[in-house]
Parts: sequence; C-alpha cells; structure tokens
Amino acid sequence: MKAALITDKETISFLEFEDPEPKSDEVVVEITLCGICGTDIHGYKTPGPMRPSICGHEWTGIVSKAGSEVNRINEGDRVVVAVPPSCGSCDSCRAGQMEKCMTVLEATVAAGRFDTPHGGFAPRIAVNHWRTILANSRLSEIQAAQIEPTTICFHAVRSTPPRLGDVVVVQGAGPIGLTTLQWARVAGAGTLISVEPDSNRRDVAANLGADYTVEAGDPAQNLVNELTSGLGADVVYECAGVAPALQSAVDLARRGGKVSLIGLAASDAITKPGEWLRKEISVFASLGYTHEEFEMSMSYVADGKVDLDAIHTGSIPLTEIQQAFSELSSGTSEQLKILVDPR
Repeated sequence: MKAALITDKETISFLEFEDPEPKSDEVVVEITLCGICGTDIHGYKTPGPMRPSICGHEWTGIVSKAGSEVNRINEGDRVVVAVPPSCGSCDSCRAGQMEKCMTVLEATVAAGRFDTPHGGFAPRIAVNHWRTILANSRLSEIQAAQIEPTTICFHAVRSTPPRLGDVVVVQGAGPIGLTTLQWARVAGAGTLISVEPDSNRRDVAANLGADYTVEAGDPAQNLVNELTSGLGADVVYECAGVAPALQSAVDLARRGGKVSLIGLAASDAITKPGEWLRKEISVFASLGYTHEEFEMSMSYVADGKVDLDAIHTGSIPLTEIQQAFSELSSGTSEQLKILVDPR
C-alpha cells in the first residue's frame, strides 16, 4: 500500500507501507476522502519532511477491521477522525480542567499512543479507536470529510463567543475563515465583516453570510471605523495565519474588544504592545477541540446551519496530490477546500 507524505520542501513522495492490521485497541479505516489542510500547505512550503501522522489529518472512512478490545466502533461503521473524551486521570483532568485534558491534546497532535506512520493520504489507516467517532448519518461524504477543520472553528467561536448583536470581523476567507464566519453567525453576531484580499473569496464570504467584505489594510480599517462610529469591532477572529494579521486584528478591535487567534502564522509577528495595553485587548487562542464538540458541530452541519458544500471546490484522486499541493501553495489558486479520494 502506498501513502503520500511530504518528504521535503515542495516534494510529495509515495512511500510503501504494509497493509495495516489493527492492534487490540485500534481500528483500520478505509479512507473515502481526506482534506488538504492549511497546515499541510505550510508543511509543503517548509524545508524538510513534515511529520507523517499530521500529513493528511482531515479524513472520513469506513471501518474495515477492529481490534479485540474495541467495543464502541464496529466494522462497517462510517467514522470521522476525532479526539477522545477527556481521560480523567492526567494532571489537567485531576485539577478539574477536563476541557484541557493532556490526552486530548496528545490526540490532537497525533502524539504518543495516537501516532501513526502516515496520515489519511492513503487507501487505509490503522488508528487508536479513540481517534474515531461515528459520523452523523445525515452528513454527506463531502461534509463528513470537513468535520475536523469545521470543529476547530466551532471550538474557537465557542471559546470566544460574540454577544448577540456584536460587530464581528473575520480575517481571512479560506476554509477556516469561511467556516468561522458561519459559526459566528450561528452564535449571534449582529454584523459580520470578512477581510480578505482575494475578490473571489470575498464573494464566497458574502454568499455565506458576511454583511460586508473588504480588502485588508486601510480599506478594512476605514470600513470598521465607519460601521462602528470609530469604536472598532467587538470581536476579531484571526484566521489568515500570516504574521502581520496579528497586529491588524488588534487595530480593528475596539477598546475592551476581543481577539481570537485561530490561524497559525509560520513566522514571528511584530506587534505594538502599547496599542494592546491602551485598548485593554483580551486575547484568546484556540488549538484543537474537544470530543463533545465533534458531535455538536456535526449536528449543526446536518441541520444546515453551516454550509460546507460551498467551501468544497474539488475532489481529486490520490495520484494527483502533487499537482493539487503545488496549486494551493501558489497563492493564486481559486480553489478553497480540495478533498483527496484514494479510492
């Protein structure tokens, strides 16, 4: 069996692996679709190999084999990649901070007992059964394949919720930004502003509920000032994942406003601490999600509250993955979410 891995900068290699057999606490999942994530693109553009278990971490599929100790997942079940419930025994759990469980964090980054020799850019994968969760039966395959990144955004907005009627800015209109935009609407935002340099993505944002779309920089600052009588936005979600966007998020927020960091910048950011202090900005950061949030986000998507079909712009066979990564990393692609079908 061949799996696609990023082995160096702008290099994807098909490496040979034995067909997986589950350990006693594992399941083997036949991958139906695996999304290409922004993290994958960062890895593709960075010198050196990407960690194998992270390369292709947004997948859905059908369980074909289950280990002897597995009784919560059965062969034939459709699952999505997820994290386990809080373990109840790590330092965080014993301190009563179940939502910060170290076992869940370990699963989020596929470390320790949750590590795998490759990701979902493969026909099948063996994983600890706690890394899977039953897919909501009302979800399409395309929706199920996007639940992992969707839950990242759900967790972020749930952690930094707008109040009813708030003015909310979402920086970036890639898949994460477009999903965050929709969750902010579900959470009760009053005015939604999408800040995005690409006109095509701004159009998608408008179709998904943005009241205003605008380019970054002075146009965004002027629009926010106009809409808020100079006060600034109540909440700014930073989804662009570029270093200068950190300070611009603070610039767009009102005094006493909130900034939520979701996008991961690959380089250090230059900031103006005096402005953060003067504005008394509350800064939040979101990494990952919880087990229950997978269930909750799937239900919202199944109910039609969040549109993932509009974000999916194409599916490709595994053999075309190099071309897809090259296009997505170019900075000029009109694609949003590409799904890889290894079948």
